[in-house]
Amino acid sequence: MADPHEQTRVQKAIGDIAPKLASLTDDLIFGEIWERPGLSKRDRSLVTVGALVAAYRPEQLTFHLRRAMENGVTQEELVEAITHLAFYAGWPSAMTAIGTLKAVIAEDAQSGT
Repeated sequence: MADPHEQTRVQKAIGDIAPKLASLTDDLIFGEIWERPGLSKRDRSLVTVGALVAAYRPEQLTFHLRRAMENGVTQEELVEAITHLAFYAGWPSAMTAIGTLKAVIAEDAQSGT
């Protein structure tokens, strides 16, 4: 069981400056929304990555690519999804997303995760 005093990634990232936004992110988005039974976490991750690629949100994409892999989406599936999205979300969005995925994979390999 998780330590109730341990900070979440969101709290560590923004909790000092925006505690309410951190709380809403943890409780509403990653709590209530991500725990709904209608989609698996894997499927939610794939949908979220697709939305972030399409909306050209590379800052948030890094976190969600890692989360997708933690939730069982493979690197190959992410590459295929991003390639597919190039034709719907635009080439620049897909190229940025592939570069972000490449960086995530390299960072994770270097850190051993």
